[in-house]
Amino acid sequence: MKIGIVKEIYPGECRVAGTPKSVAKLIKQGFTVTVQSGAGLSASITDAAYEKAGAAIEPSAEAVWAGADIITKVRLCQAEEVALTHEEQIIISLVAPAQNQERVKELAARKVTLISLDCIPRITRAQSMDVLSSMANIAGYRAVVEAANLYGSFFTGQTTAAGSVPPAKVLIIGAGVAGLAALGAARSLGAIVRAFDTRAEVREQVESLGGEFLEVDFEEAGEGAGGYAKVMSKEFIEAEMALFLEQAKEVDIVITTALIPGKKAPILWTEDHLRAMKPGSVVVDMAAEMGGNCAHTEHGKVVDFGGVHIVGYSDLPSRMAQVSSQLFGTNITHLSKELGQAADFKLDHDNDITRAALVLEKGEMLWPPPAPPPAPAPVAKAPVVEKAKAPLAAEKKVELSAPPAKGMRSTVFSLLALAFVGAWMALRFGSADMQLGPDLAIFLQHLTVFVLACFVGWQVVWSVTAALHTPLMSVTNAISGIIIVGGILQAMGDTTSAPVLVGAAATLFATINIFGGFFVTKRMLQMFQR
Repeated sequence: MKIGIVKEIYPGECRVAGTPKSVAKLIKQGFTVTVQSGAGLSASITDAAYEKAGAAIEPSAEAVWAGADIITKVRLCQAEEVALTHEEQIIISLVAPAQNQERVKELAARKVTLISLDCIPRITRAQSMDVLSSMANIAGYRAVVEAANLYGSFFTGQTTAAGSVPPAKVLIIGAGVAGLAALGAARSLGAIVRAFDTRAEVREQVESLGGEFLEVDFEEAGEGAGGYAKVMSKEFIEAEMALFLEQAKEVDIVITTALIPGKKAPILWTEDHLRAMKPGSVVVDMAAEMGGNCAHTEHGKVVDFGGVHIVGYSDLPSRMAQVSSQLFGTNITHLSKELGQAADFKLDHDNDITRAALVLEKGEMLWPPPAPPPAPAPVAKAPVVEKAKAPLAAEKKVELSAPPAKGMRSTVFSLLALAFVGAWMALRFGSADMQLGPDLAIFLQHLTVFVLACFVGWQVVWSVTAALHTPLMSVTNAISGIIIVGGILQAMGDTTSAPVLVGAAATLFATINIFGGFFVTKRMLQMFQR
């Protein structure tokens, strides 16, 4: 099968549906790839790079369309491209069938098969083919770059001899893929970032990236189908607007990302919010192509409303065309694997990914796809009937005594320690009046060292938080080297005597202790390495 990659003719579109890297992967899958000359120039990809990857270069779009079984594109076919299609040709691109029904009907009349990349279900198995997430990630990052270009100050706070500059405050509305990407980019520049979403489940993701999660004092779940948010109630929206108005007085940059599939984008940042913002503030409306989340947004333009810049660009991924094309092409190579590659290419209606993405098949309308079957209801378990136990005549009720309180344990430990110290002091300081043999004198010396070591170790370890006991003890196991030296000295002599055997055992266990301690320490340090 032959795949054709053509140059995008949609106004301002700089992406291309394949890069040399993705072309090489398609060729490895058994496809023949043809690329229109100049298709990748807007993304800084030359014809020579495609040829080096194994693609054939055709001088015109007409030649590519005429010879290809499959056409991969970024944007849906434009009017002049519809005439270049031929029967049973497969077109893979972004479609948005709900918004482009007339163009889909034109393609249906040409008997083509149309696969919509934006209709691929957002399920775990389809993550590698999810073009929407790939492009949203780039768009979120670029939204922060556009905001920084218009914002007249630093993102991070600075203190200089000339004065102090506070950090920028950024509010992100909608913590989906684009919102989280924007949050990460803004935080990396040093801004204070707050994020709002109707879905409480994203709180952990926002906070893990260093953002503050905002929520309204109103109980209502915002989770919708496919990972999107749903339309909220009037009462919730009123509480939401009040929260935004308070934030408008503080924040410097607002990035809105809220979209509801198949519907006009909801207005979340009204004129009242714009008037409450400081002059020089920036609003980046990432929903501009669907009408926008902000009042006074104009698609593709930057509007100045009372000193507040409103950015309505819808081509944010295209403004980073090289990386966008790379990810877009990779998504297509994963989709081609799902479709069976060149040797076993098929449109399996039983495949939940293929069926969801199929808009047309040989001119037949297949969109919207059928709803997935409901999950089977859990099987009710039969109640377990417990047999009553006959009372035993000899059975006695045994009451377990409660464990000693922590304070009692501490008291007992202190009394034992004092008794031990008292006994040691009596031996140590009363030895002057006693005739001690050399063995007993050496024993008292060792006992003195032991007692001091116990108290020093107790004070050291107990002064460290319990979470650090393991790394502390693993490193300080090097003290076992003293035991090794003593054990070696003690082991010198008759190998059958008890002191020699004890010294040898002490040397062995101390050696294991040292090597084990350093091994544990190394493993723990590796856990903190990136």
